[in-house]
Amino acid sequence: MSGWEELEMLLDSPSSLTVTSNVRGTVKDKPNFKVDEDVSALKKAIEGIGTTEKTLIEVLTQRSNAQRQLIAKAYEKKTGRKLVDDLEGDTNGDFEELLVALVTPTAVYDCQEVIKAIKGAGTTECTLTEIFASRSNKQIKALSEAYLAETGKALIHDLKSEVSGEYGKALLILAEGKRDESTNVDAAKAKADAKALYEAGEKKWGTDEDKFIDILCHRSVPQLRQTLVEYKNISKKTLQESIESEMSGNIEALLVAVVKCVKTVPLYMAETLFKSMKGAGTTESTLTRIIVSRSEVDLMDIRAQYKKVFGFTLYSQLESEVSGSYGDALKHLCGQDE
Repeated sequence: MSGWEELEMLLDSPSSLTVTSNVRGTVKDKPNFKVDEDVSALKKAIEGIGTTEKTLIEVLTQRSNAQRQLIAKAYEKKTGRKLVDDLEGDTNGDFEELLVALVTPTAVYDCQEVIKAIKGAGTTECTLTEIFASRSNKQIKALSEAYLAETGKALIHDLKSEVSGEYGKALLILAEGKRDESTNVDAAKAKADAKALYEAGEKKWGTDEDKFIDILCHRSVPQLRQTLVEYKNISKKTLQESIESEMSGNIEALLVAVVKCVKTVPLYMAETLFKSMKGAGTTESTLTRIIVSRSEVDLMDIRAQYKKVFGFTLYSQLESEVSGSYGDALKHLCGQDE
């Protein structure tokens, strides 16, 4: 798959796992933002005969999350009702889920997605993998705080009872949000780690997953990038290829996701979006989650990677795969390539 080859080029590129400013998002603060005007427009759209979806889309997809929180507060003050309740009562299906996601604070939204993934029969590992492999320590800490506020329980405690085995072990380390964040790279340590990984996988009969988990879930992004380069020098295979040939199931998926996010979160997200629209039926929940949660982080980079790897724009793919108000709202958030 193209896009994952140029390891050496990674060493100096920025990482979305440590990104702090919204320069690569498609959604930014609206200039000349007037909260009262937005509240009146939403109120009219919701209370009128038949909901005016167009207004809901125009207001909610074109404001930053911080501005949407101000709108939600002012809306409740003005009407005595919660905006989220009115949206749930007035819209339905995927469109409703998308609008509710938009008016939910970012960390709370991540937390609700985690709750959905572990609630009920069976756990949705792919959602947990995507969230914990791609979030920074700061985002994971905010998610954990939101989880405690929402459920009264510690996230780690609930995850422990839901995930097990090697997968559970790796996920719990990531969910602690304690990845090393130093930007210094220790070249000797990268060589040693690469050798340890090679000896724990390719070189031996059977695989020592613990060694992979320990290194991949604790080291900093710059350190791991150097390790990936060193690994390729020793093994002639990439670490991703080794993981794919040595492991299977959820632990393979998680460690591959970690490696991909260490290299470039936008490319990992582009692939996940592509998969969610490929084949029969579209996985709307994945589309909604990625487009909403990345819209103020790196959605412009995700679009660029999408086009580079798949040969067509994310916007055009959304046009052919999702329709109605839901599709319109997603396209508004995505924006067209320049």
